[in-house]
Formats: sequence, C-alpha cells, structure tokens
Amino acid sequence: MTDPAASIDLNAYCARIGYVGAREATLDVLKALHWAHALSIPFENLDVLARRPIQLDMRSLQKKLIADRRGGYCFEVNALFVAALRAIGFEVTTLIGRVRWKAPAELETNRSHMLSVVDLPEGRFLVDIGFGGLTMTGPIPFVTDRELETPHEPRRLMVHGEGYELQAKLADDWVPIYRFTMEPNGPVDYEQASWFTSTHPSSIFVQFLIVARPTDEGRVTLFNTNLTIRHRDGEVETRQLETEAAIADALATHFDLPLTPADQALMLTPYLESWRAL
Repeated sequence: MTDPAASIDLNAYCARIGYVGAREATLDVLKALHWAHALSIPFENLDVLARRPIQLDMRSLQKKLIADRRGGYCFEVNALFVAALRAIGFEVTTLIGRVRWKAPAELETNRSHMLSVVDLPEGRFLVDIGFGGLTMTGPIPFVTDRELETPHEPRRLMVHGEGYELQAKLADDWVPIYRFTMEPNGPVDYEQASWFTSTHPSSIFVQFLIVARPTDEGRVTLFNTNLTIRHRDGEVETRQLETEAAIADALATHFDLPLTPADQALMLTPYLESWRAL
C-alpha cells in the first residue's frame, strides 16, 4: 500500500473540518487540527452495521469522510488525520493499542485501536481522534505519571510492562483507556485489525450502534437507543429513543449523519428489537 499522505486532498480535508489556519508542522497547528477534526468528524460504526466492508485506502477514506460527510471508527478517522499531518510535514509514527476501557482486569484484549505519536521540537506528543465517547480533543505530551490537560478530560500516561497505559480522569477517578507499546504499525496491521473489528461476531461494533462526538459544551454519545449529552459543568442528559425514527433524527441532529431510507433499513431496522431488549 502506498503512503496515504501522497494522495490526500489537503484543501478538501481542511474545508471538511473547518480549519483555515497555517499549514506548518508546529505544536499550535497540531493542537488546532486535532481540535477541529475531533469536533467535525463523528465516531460511528454505521457501515459495520450495514455489513459494508471498511476500506482504509485514502481514496475510499476521502470519499466517505470528506465528500460524503460521514464519520468512522478509529482506523478510518485516525488514518485520515495521520495522512493530513504527514502532508503538512509532521513526523508521525502510527501505533496500535489494546482497549482497556470498561474491560475487567482479568480479561485479555486484542490489538484493536489505532493511535499515533508526533515528534516536534517541543518533544513527543500522543495524538488520537478516534476513541468514541472519550476521543481526545487535543494532543498530550508524551510524559508519564503526570496529569495532562486537554480541552476536555485530563489524561495521563502510565508505564505498564514494556509499554504504556493511557488513562482518563472521570470525576475523581483515573480509568484505563488503552495500553500500547512503541512498536510502529502500518497499513497491513490496521487492515487485519480493522477486518476483525468490523466482522467478528464478538466485536461490539458488529452488535451495537456506537456514535460519539465532542462539542464545545461537552460530549454527545449514542449507544443503541440511549442518547447521552454530557455538559462541561457535570450535568448529564439521557434520553431513551423509542423508535427508529427517533434514532435517525438524533443521528441527523446531533452528529450531522442524516440517513436515507435505504441506509436506515440496513443500519437500524435489523437491530432495533435487540437494542431495546438490553
């Protein structure tokens, strides 16, 4: 597979995320791009539910995420982000992690999450705009055992074995997000991991509707029929969406993901009764 940065339309990408600033490999630009991308392109698994293959080549990613104004899951949104960063001139190393969010301590998890590090004169930074309801909205310095501010929740990196564990501070608790090592990974690794994530019966993406987007005011998530709006002041609004039409309306209203009747029949109809039963 060719270098994904070689074929990205940077003008179209910047227009998609509403970015009009400088295009230089600086920390300020990295922060601005990270924020704009995270708030503009939602995390979603609708194509997985429709049993459509997830294509990670740059032409397919640009059609889906830019031209068609869709979202995607980590392998899609992070691949597009990395391609844009490299096209601007950032030095990026792509990695893969084992998700620990809400996983029992004794449960082993596979390598199923794409993340990256960017090297700058100020140091190394972790970047990741593809972790659902806890997607980071800014890069964090690659330093360990220290509370690190982001535009949303604080994060920290802890040494774990031969690698690291990323944690988020929710209320007063530090919770694990994922673990990773510094071994570089590339397109062939992500193709395999994405295929498992999007097709294996045990994958949560095959079973459940998962859509998320950070906002200036907080976060909005949709898990099956449960819509949650979290405000920065700690207020949480939850709504149970009783009908398929209500779910479709939430997708359009909160995530800018309007569905055609044909897509709705593929992505929502087959699952609604099982989601209601949970």
